[in-house]
Amino acid sequence: MPMLPVVPEVQSHVLAEFDCLDPLLSALRLDSGRLKCTCLAVSRKWLALGTSAGGLHLIQREGWKQRLILTHKEGSITQVSCCPHDEDFIAVATSQGLVVVWELQLERRGRPERVSVSWEHRGQTLTSLCWDTAALRVFAGDKGGKVSFLRAGSSKLGKGSAFVIFPVQTITTVDSRVVQLGYLDGRLLVSSLSRCYLCDTEREKFWRVGNKERDGEYGACFFPLSRGVIVGQQPPPLLYCARPGSRVWEASFSGDVLSTHQFKQLLAVPPAPLISYRSEPHYNRAQKSSQSIAFPRLLYFGDQNLLTWTDSAIYVFTPQSGQVLLWTEVKDVVEIAVYRNELFCLRGDGRMSHLSLLSVERCVDRLLRREAWSLAATVCVMFQHAIAPSKARKSIPIDRLDHLRSQLSVTTHLDLIGQLEEVVAKLEPLDSASSSRRSSISSHESFNVLDCGIYRVISRRGSQSDEETSSLVSQSMLEEERLKEFSFVQEEEEQQGAEHGKRLVKVLLNNPPIPILTVLCVFFFLSVSSFVKKTTEKINTLQMNSDLWPRPPDPKDGSQGHVEAVATTVPFPEDGDHDSQIQDPLVLLDPACLKETLQEWIPVLERTEDDSPQQNGGQEDQREAQDHHRPDEASTEENLRVWSPKPLPPDLQAHLTQLATLYLELGYFGDPVVQKERGVVGVNAFLRRFFFLLDQERVRRMCLLGYGDQPEVHISFMEAMLELTQSSKVVEVIQKGDLLKSLRCLRELQPWSAPMLLAHLHRLYEKHGELAVRSFTQFYPTILPSDVTAMAKHSHFLAYLDNLVQSRAEEQRLSFLGSLLQPEALRQDWLGLALTHDAPQKSDTLTTDGQPRWHSHFFSWGYGRLLSLLIRLPADLASKQKMAETCRINGYWTGYVYLCCELQRRTEAFSTICRLDDMSLLEEPSGMVPQTMDEWKMLLQLSQQCSNSRPPSLTNGGSAADHIQTEVTPENLVLRLARAVGPDRAFEALQEVGMQSDMELGPHSTLVCELLRVAEKRQRWVMDHTRDYDTRYQGL
Repeated sequence: MPMLPVVPEVQSHVLAEFDCLDPLLSALRLDSGRLKCTCLAVSRKWLALGTSAGGLHLIQREGWKQRLILTHKEGSITQVSCCPHDEDFIAVATSQGLVVVWELQLERRGRPERVSVSWEHRGQTLTSLCWDTAALRVFAGDKGGKVSFLRAGSSKLGKGSAFVIFPVQTITTVDSRVVQLGYLDGRLLVSSLSRCYLCDTEREKFWRVGNKERDGEYGACFFPLSRGVIVGQQPPPLLYCARPGSRVWEASFSGDVLSTHQFKQLLAVPPAPLISYRSEPHYNRAQKSSQSIAFPRLLYFGDQNLLTWTDSAIYVFTPQSGQVLLWTEVKDVVEIAVYRNELFCLRGDGRMSHLSLLSVERCVDRLLRREAWSLAATVCVMFQHAIAPSKARKSIPIDRLDHLRSQLSVTTHLDLIGQLEEVVAKLEPLDSASSSRRSSISSHESFNVLDCGIYRVISRRGSQSDEETSSLVSQSMLEEERLKEFSFVQEEEEQQGAEHGKRLVKVLLNNPPIPILTVLCVFFFLSVSSFVKKTTEKINTLQMNSDLWPRPPDPKDGSQGHVEAVATTVPFPEDGDHDSQIQDPLVLLDPACLKETLQEWIPVLERTEDDSPQQNGGQEDQREAQDHHRPDEASTEENLRVWSPKPLPPDLQAHLTQLATLYLELGYFGDPVVQKERGVVGVNAFLRRFFFLLDQERVRRMCLLGYGDQPEVHISFMEAMLELTQSSKVVEVIQKGDLLKSLRCLRELQPWSAPMLLAHLHRLYEKHGELAVRSFTQFYPTILPSDVTAMAKHSHFLAYLDNLVQSRAEEQRLSFLGSLLQPEALRQDWLGLALTHDAPQKSDTLTTDGQPRWHSHFFSWGYGRLLSLLIRLPADLASKQKMAETCRINGYWTGYVYLCCELQRRTEAFSTICRLDDMSLLEEPSGMVPQTMDEWKMLLQLSQQCSNSRPPSLTNGGSAADHIQTEVTPENLVLRLARAVGPDRAFEALQEVGMQSDMELGPHSTLVCELLRVAEKRQRWVMDHTRDYDTRYQGL
């Protein structure tokens, strides 16, 4: 095998073909000479294939199964387009100029139906179809330049919905054949042979894009930009219009040309190899000449990319940077359809290719998972620049490449193995930060990153999977042998642990407030004994070994006294018993013993830290060391240590961090008053004194969950993090006051460390206030709502929470908000905040006796959307009752009626509706409908009682006519009841509650009831007549 060429570093992405669609085309008989595929479209769910015989095949992308075939007798299929916002609709154009919109009705298990048909382009060849991005409307352009739209009806809206108001309309006729159509945010983009036109479909305004004409097929498309840094601000999209000579215009959404991108010289590079199972990747190093190309179509592709093609190549650009991402030679291309980073390519011979745009490392990962060993090795060798860096180790660890090398055959891939070994020798190890997090995994497991971002872990312990090699098996056997060497030591400990296992279960079951202690005890049983033993030994060693510390400059400064001090601290009389107690399972699994043992270990740490200032020889440092023994001082008087006062070995630092953080998490500090009496260091003083030893992420969680009632602890933590991040370059950008640049710099710091990011966001909040808090949603879930609560004011936090919930899709908001409510007590807190901020005055919604004011539910609530979601969340009975009372006290009557309906407090709900005096509240889904005659009678009585509470200006004045249909009056209730059960039963109910029909009903209502009575008799007569006719027919 010849040496494989090495691709230059500029090639970071490839087009790869993993799936073979030939069997699918063969099953559909589309590989024959008589029947061919003429067009295609793709969506999240469907692959639609139009044929020369007028059939439309709908292929389900999951499993590549044919679900439907739609037939057309009006000619072959020339264009097909899937609705982007409702995959139950698909538009088709035929060779005779017919445009058809199909409703598939798969969710209702119905038959597909033609819901709209247009003959506006009869006799013309339709060249482009395009869907409205928000409505059921299809735009069509033909060879003659005519552009029209077709409103798509739907059986969901009732029969004849498409024929209400002009279902087919002609928008315009341009000067030449329509090449491509595009639609976005109310604007229609039309690209013809000579110009590009922009149309505002709502205002029916047209204007040209640019002034220069062109001659030929040149495409154009909209280019949505990524969401702005401030949530809720979406930057306007751009337009890209192809020009002669490999040029592309960049224009604004209003049609003004902003710049011209010239790709002619940038395309003077060799084509990137196509990664396919069909053939080996080919790369020619010979320099290519510049290419002057006419781009016949432009498509928005992947993540901020632009795709186009000719009959011999596919091109992908990144127009925001003006660069060519890649271009690849693909022969005989007829049409391409894209969805996200996938493209489906239709060839001239009827074949089809399914390609994906991937980074090189992601491509290798996909090939390895598909066990395409030789192709994966070839890609690794050709794209060494993408495999060698350390960042590629996240998806392609070294052990996976070793496994790949072992899968190659020595007889057939000898040269490839040698080249792959050279590549492996050049690999950079994973970054130290990442390797430390995965060191526990790498020795026993391997993993890869799936396309969705999930880590797929392949365990090696005792497994016999096909992917394991003999070396892995032998390694696991050696590990088992090493473990057997220590079995005799662990047997006695396991016997003692088994005897006390039941005691541990009883302790945990009888102490509900300590569920987390279960995890901590298991952690201690495995690791704390070794941590404490090693830490104690190393601390004593450091104290005894004076060569490790800098000597005082002058013996007169008290060096002899210091040696004596060290000598007094080294002989720790309890150390022998201390170590034995730590290794005793009775101590590890008993919370009381665990607390006592850790408190005995803390003095060792404190005495070692107290010795540091004395070794420096300064009198002020000695006084500071003495001050540290005063735990009752305020946090402002306690020195904050974010850096270690003296260097520590890494392994000792790690052990100290584990123990100090654990001591802080368990909260063995007690009552602050008791701390002062006994001279015990408090939690805040301990955090400020030993912050350099603590794990920052665990301390952050501990401040929020364990010490929420002590705000000074969180203040100290933030003070330490602000000092720790003071030297960051981001701080300089934040201090300049540019919010957008600051957020951009923070996004570039990914992957984020939550404590570090929290410190920077704290600076942003102090600088910009609420405006900064609203932008914090982009850092979720690294930064949680609990972090923002501790940082921001209540009103600012509500704005953040509302933005965070609204950033999700509408159908996901309720479940997403429920996931944020940890613990459940936050529901009541957030409900109370939303009801007291940006809310109407209580005097406007409540009367002096606490009853609803007339029409007070029409007041707008600033956080009404958030309130609606909070009350709709599932909850227990007590929580629902408490929420209903909160809504009643604050006058949020819409939520109160909803909660009363859920709590089956229907009498209270009907009473509230009558006082609010709005008939719409007796309708679903926002209101409550009476279900029995007793409830209707109760409503009639309540409406009579509440009639006196209406404002006299609307009951006696002329303006009452505007509200007559919405007032909850006996007359309106009788009419509503008459429509439901008939006028006779409605009059009976009215009389049963002591009201006279002639006194309560006006002339109009009386006439309506008479008409209802006539209609009811007529309907009864028709039913009887039909029944008699059926009887006579059956008798014949």
